[in-house]
Amino acid sequence: MRIPFIAGNWKMNTTVSEAEKLVFEMLDRLDRTQAVEKVICPPFVSLVAVNMMLQNASIKLGAQNMHFETGGAYTGEISPLMLKELCEFVILGHSERRSYFGETDEIVKRKTGAAFANDLKPILCVGERLEEKEAGKTEEVVSQQVAAALNGIEPHSSLVIAYEPIWAIGTGRAATGEQAADTIQLVRDTLAEIWDKGIAQDLRVLYGGSVTSANIAEFISQPQIDGALVGGASLKADEFLSIVEQTATIKGGTE
Repeated sequence: MRIPFIAGNWKMNTTVSEAEKLVFEMLDRLDRTQAVEKVICPPFVSLVAVNMMLQNASIKLGAQNMHFETGGAYTGEISPLMLKELCEFVILGHSERRSYFGETDEIVKRKTGAAFANDLKPILCVGERLEEKEAGKTEEVVSQQVAAALNGIEPHSSLVIAYEPIWAIGTGRAATGEQAADTIQLVRDTLAEIWDKGIAQDLRVLYGGSVTSANIAEFISQPQIDGALVGGASLKADEFLSIVEQTATIKGGTE
């Protein structure tokens, strides 16, 4: 039984004090919702403060990115060694990193390997652009991104994959639940080829792309979809709480 998983990617939003306020507003209700694994991914500058707030809570902490080296002359970068004392998860290969900062499949693979080597759990993002979708290349692009990130890496049960169609991120134009489930099945099929059928069925695969409290049920109701990587809605306490609570109810009830 795959435990449902909801992660909030705050992106480049919130100061430290705003991050603390947002966590405070959500903490009690999030902590009480035990049927879902909950992860908050604030900016680097807030990791220490949020880590302290979550010490006695069931909510996990994640980073939004990292370098693949453990240290060195990489001004402005953050290494896995710096993160592992603060958080459990790290988002890798997000489309904004690929598009705005030139991250290639090879860089994403090196980061994924470095995360595993340093006991961090990657949330690996894959997804196609609008022109690729319209050209009928969704299957080719998504399967290639999964394979490129994981080929040659030993299977790890801690991996989480997020299918985030780029054309749906921040646009208000989400995929349908059926579309997302079909592509997530493709992700599992690719995992089965690279690693193993059993682990492909056991790993959690999320949907991301304009997820809100109004549409989360459509995605979570699909058996292949284990949760969501939430962007803008994770910055609104009531929205994020509703997404988590609906997921808990649909995927097995609350405790």
